[in-house]
Amino acid sequence: MIQEFQLRVLPEQAANEQSLKQFIGRDKGLDIRTIHALRILKRSIDARQRTIYVNLKVRLYINEIPEEEEFTRTIYNKVEGKPQVIVVGAGPGGLFAALRLIELGLRPVVVERGKNVRDRKIDIARISREHKVDSESNYSFGEGGAGAYSDGKLYTRSKKRGNVDKILNVFCQHGASTSILVDAHPHIGTDKLPRVIENMRNTIIECGGEVHFETRMDSLIIEKNKITGIETNTGKTFKGPVILATGHSARDVYQWLYDNGIEIEAKGIAVGVRLEHPSMLIDQIQYHNKNGRGKYLPAAEYSFVAQVEGRGVYSFCMCPGGFVVPAASGPQQIVVNGMSPSNRGSKWSNSGMVVEIRPEDLADNSLFTEELKAKSEELKAADRKNGQWDTGHCPLTMMYFQEALEASCWQQGNMRQTAPSQRMVDFTRRKLSYDLPDSSYSPGLVSSPLHFWMPAFITDRLSKGFQQFGKSSHGFLTNEAVMIGVETRTSAPIRILRDSETLQHVTVNGLFPCGEGAGYAGGIVSAGIDGERCAEAVAAYLGAGAD
Repeated sequence: MIQEFQLRVLPEQAANEQSLKQFIGRDKGLDIRTIHALRILKRSIDARQRTIYVNLKVRLYINEIPEEEEFTRTIYNKVEGKPQVIVVGAGPGGLFAALRLIELGLRPVVVERGKNVRDRKIDIARISREHKVDSESNYSFGEGGAGAYSDGKLYTRSKKRGNVDKILNVFCQHGASTSILVDAHPHIGTDKLPRVIENMRNTIIECGGEVHFETRMDSLIIEKNKITGIETNTGKTFKGPVILATGHSARDVYQWLYDNGIEIEAKGIAVGVRLEHPSMLIDQIQYHNKNGRGKYLPAAEYSFVAQVEGRGVYSFCMCPGGFVVPAASGPQQIVVNGMSPSNRGSKWSNSGMVVEIRPEDLADNSLFTEELKAKSEELKAADRKNGQWDTGHCPLTMMYFQEALEASCWQQGNMRQTAPSQRMVDFTRRKLSYDLPDSSYSPGLVSSPLHFWMPAFITDRLSKGFQQFGKSSHGFLTNEAVMIGVETRTSAPIRILRDSETLQHVTVNGLFPCGEGAGYAGGIVSAGIDGERCAEAVAAYLGAGAD
């Protein structure tokens, strides 16, 4: 007999299967000797009150043994000799597009400008150790995309639950813990995700697909208003319809699309800093306990959002028990991001703290610092099209702003990867921090007046947001926390326009903009969902004769 129950238990009761069985036996009047297996279907923590509870949905196998696996497998058949589809980018959008193409009987050819997920580690380590950024192999470029070495969080607000479950099950099939099917905020961990990504790549190759690393798409091949393939930096040409899943940092791709008349538009982004607290402090605040999380609870998470002067101010990509990492994708720029290992065991917790920016906010660059004005003028002069930066009409406006702010941050960081930083309360009081706390950011910090050199339309809102968060969560606004600049890659600065039904580009056939870099996703799971949708759209396109 199989029975399912909703339970509300103390953390120590949820800590292991035996103690949970004992609770269920007492609560439901069952003989625990008859419970041959117990599976947790859903798990979340309720920390709203001083007594913390764990909410569980469990399935009991009474006097029987479960026969089914804990996850649902997808069948991938051989696709040698099948119609070929080019997938540009091996991040979550590209990988899930490739796997779905195989399901649909099409042969994916994946081209990735960066290195495989293991070799990326060497180049990523050099950023911290030598302050050198390889523009083709870094936290943004390489197998697995930006998510591979920046946390592996799988939480999404997508309402398409069937699609979300499919993505999570595919991850489990390739080696992820089945806990991601259970937890309210699933997380693989930066230490575990690379192996899962390798297994996904191996599935693609074993089924007859191709994966080419260190192969950068330099141009699309356009014939009679139709994309027929790509040309690459290796001299190789790959023919077929194209799923373009290049991620949110492929600025050369955006520039090429703009220069060649492929319609794009500027879209809103969010910009700010990484905010890092001692994890013990966040545990104390969130779990209402001076002793922190104790033995049975995980590192605490938080989520903050406020409206300040008509724009959102919010936490982003919160990493409990994690690290702040240098995420630049080119020279002379500083960008920061966060990541967590699977055990979330570091002594720090961090999140992006960002301010919503819309293209119209940049129409008047009198709001910029002198340094940002100079950089924006330089970028505008290089714009070979209409040079309409100041009026906000250029679709690359937001990208130019990102570049200018990252270059300014690099200069403030002594032209190295040492990040300009400021204590949190000092920032709200517009004071330079004369010393800085210990930090997980391995290239090092340098004290800098972020309130002075970052644009006022960001810093003023950020400061007011911090003060609101401090009122709602006592102890959060503290000089034990440090702000590390700058967080700019929250999402793509442009959207590549596509038809809502066919998912093809609005003006050229055979091009399927995909995922976060195209402006249609915001994280690993949503990018994976969009990758699958684009694969299905390509199948429909080819089934219709690719007219």
